Amino acid sequence: MRLTSLLFCLMLAACQRPQDPDDGGAVSHDPPASGLERAAIASGAIPDASRISPVGLFQRRHEAGRDALCIIPTQGGQFGFGLEAVFGEQPNCRGHGVARRAGDKLILSFRGGDRCIIVAQYDGDRIALPGVVDMACADLCDGRGSLEGVSFPRIAGDAASALRARDRDGDPLCAP
Repeated sequence: MRLTSLLFCLMLAACQRPQDPDDGGAVSHDPPASGLERAAIASGAIPDASRISPVGLFQRRHEAGRDALCIIPTQGGQFGFGLEAVFGEQPNCRGHGVARRAGDKLILSFRGGDRCIIVAQYDGDRIALPGVVDMACADLCDGRGSLEGVSFPRIAGDAASALRARDRDGDPLCAP
């Protein structure tokens, strides 16, 4: 029992240890990873999302339809994307635009009408939209559909798969 308590205290202390000030002069705008997270990345237990390209196809099928997000590379370090979330026969959300990375986040800027911008969580295997999105994003959806809380697991990590993705009408989801 004492050994377990000692190990727990050591792990807790490792998580609370301050960041080493001598980081080689690198400047980062990302929040520093905890000691436990850095150890997990170093051991390979979890991927380092900052090193995994978001290019590819993210898709989830469910009883009400299919949610799909494709991401393709563009010039200037940004990405093009297309998104469709289907909630049955009528309600759906769809849009396209440009995305850029900010650490473990993807900033999705939709084209058209109101300026809808969504900051999504990206962990290398999945893109998750927040539980609350800007009111400007309501124009992307028909009926009672909403992009709030929609997540997209990765099914392919290449631009060719993203370019082959189709929306429910058969049109390309991502266009170069």
